[in-house]
Amino acid sequence: MSGLSVPTRGRVWRSACALVGAMLIGGGTARATEPAAGPLTIAEQGSFFVGGRDVQSDTLSTLPAYAPSGTISVDQIYVRYQVPVTTGRPPLVLIHGCCLTGKTWETTPDGRMGWDEYFVRRGFPTYVIDQAWRGRSAASPAQINAVKMGRADPNALPPVFSAGREPAWAIFRFGPEYPKVFPDMQFPLEAQGEFWKQMVPDWSAALPVPNPTVPALSELAKKLKGAVLISHSQSGIYPFQTASLDRSGIRAIVAIEPAACPDPAKDDLAPYRDLPILVLFGDYVDASPRWAPRLKQCRSFVAAANAAGGRAELILLPEIGIHGNSHMLMQDKNSLDIADWLSGWIDKRAPGKS
Repeated sequence: MSGLSVPTRGRVWRSACALVGAMLIGGGTARATEPAAGPLTIAEQGSFFVGGRDVQSDTLSTLPAYAPSGTISVDQIYVRYQVPVTTGRPPLVLIHGCCLTGKTWETTPDGRMGWDEYFVRRGFPTYVIDQAWRGRSAASPAQINAVKMGRADPNALPPVFSAGREPAWAIFRFGPEYPKVFPDMQFPLEAQGEFWKQMVPDWSAALPVPNPTVPALSELAKKLKGAVLISHSQSGIYPFQTASLDRSGIRAIVAIEPAACPDPAKDDLAPYRDLPILVLFGDYVDASPRWAPRLKQCRSFVAAANAAGGRAELILLPEIGIHGNSHMLMQDKNSLDIADWLSGWIDKRAPGKS
């Protein structure tokens, strides 16, 4: 790949950051200029798996051409990474939510730059995962085939589900109900067909708690020796569970619209002491029967965590001058404004090596 002038790019982005910061402080909303569409120069890219266990089964197949007995690997997570030439900022681990895969963070449905590429261009080593039993992280057909072969009761079938676009419309807060749209909605609804194609069957309800993704994230964080875990929606609780399991390797937690925060009435808050934590929500949260209680619960967690010596923050984007965002704020039309703001938060709360 041909080169991109890193010093020039740095000057451009420092100017953009200063403009965005000034506008937000003044109560306006600035547009973060998309990085130059020139070549992306990286030092390294690749993929690997983390975690996993071997399982022996006699119900792997019902097809004559494939033996039913054998050993497979499950519970691993797939990781794709890119490391920029000029580093110094901490690695980011991007964790998708319900019914989706790592595609969440890639090119937006309408073809704009996703957070995956954006943060690499900003100098962050970026690691995008597929949760265990999702996307390129293998699932096991053993339970399904056991029922099909008459070796198990149909009630033993795993509760695998898909989210239909009509009910998902309100969950993703494109509008109060399908097909109504919230005013000034930032999600690119003209490209919604491409978004719906990202949806995949979700096995999370069939898996133990914590999800097998959690210990794998712990292993990944230790491997990276200081990562910021950025979760979304259904995976929002995973970084907290990872920190509770082992703080090693976790520089900070960013929970974007988490389906749940730790419960201060039940959970030990000690793992979060002195750990930079950001809980981030978009717009129209209080208008959603699904999300308003979650916001309230996360407020309680942040207050309790800070009372116990934490460094937690909860931000609603409208309160800092960024409006109209859906649940999929990393794909909204102003997604780079949000990424730019988040980059500044990371630089301040979890700075990399100088």
